[in-house]
Amino acid sequence: MVLDPVKGTVFLCLTGIGIMGNILVFASYVHMFQSTEKKPIHLILAHLALTNIGMLLSKGMPKTIEAFDFGNFLDDTSCKVVVYLARVSRGLSICTSSFLTMVQAITISPRHSRWQRLKLKTPQHILSSMLFFWILNSLISMNLPYCIKSINSVNITQIKRGGNYCYFVPESQITRWIFLTLMVLRDAVFQGAMGGASGYMVLLLHKHHQHVLYLQNSKLLYRTPPELRAAQSVLLLMLCFLFFYWADCFISLIFTFFIENYSKILYVPEFLTLGYAVISPFILIHRDEHLTKCCHTQ
Repeated sequence: MVLDPVKGTVFLCLTGIGIMGNILVFASYVHMFQSTEKKPIHLILAHLALTNIGMLLSKGMPKTIEAFDFGNFLDDTSCKVVVYLARVSRGLSICTSSFLTMVQAITISPRHSRWQRLKLKTPQHILSSMLFFWILNSLISMNLPYCIKSINSVNITQIKRGGNYCYFVPESQITRWIFLTLMVLRDAVFQGAMGGASGYMVLLLHKHHQHVLYLQNSKLLYRTPPELRAAQSVLLLMLCFLFFYWADCFISLIFTFFIENYSKILYVPEFLTLGYAVISPFILIHRDEHLTKCCHTQ
């Protein structure tokens, strides 16, 4: 009884701060895209902020209300919408973060590199990719509306607990393994692409650093191009994403196999799930000078 209000307060603060930060980033990048400084990557960053808002609303708010013990506030349809939105938002976060890394790696690649052929030069290409991510993650999560029920509409003795407001009705083994395989395959493909693009950017940044040292020894003035500073920001975002993703997976496995009834004691996996969505907008605000100016203007 003592811990629940503390958990609720922490969830409320994290969710509120994260939503405000992501709304500010989303509005700023949309404004920048409509101005003379527009770049296709602004659409990706705006989409990432929108995905974070969806994650915070579907994960943070229900956990906040649950921790304050306001009772069963979701009916059958609301449970389906909340859990489905949380799953889709998580998948979109992985896809968008990976796509952002690949686009930034192509942007800073040498002008005559073969990777420049893959450069997305129009917003239509970005929007098409975003539409594909929405369709992909919607299809991968399409089993959820059939196995999510509200607490009041099912027999508690015949279901598996998934929270204080929604329950997962047991699925057939075939259905469970099909969708689990699709999720694992999606995560592996996009994180593999993210890792390859990040490694390529690290190599290019290392070469740039060596070039800067040579110019400094030659006593020549040199300013870091904004593209390279943006690449450093994207790498920082990816490190943040990978930390929260794998920490969530690791701790969830430990709690699942070694700690019983952990949901009554700790919300560590839920905190980790929200971590990237809360921190990422402030990393962008801190690292992007144009975004900082736009935020001050707003």
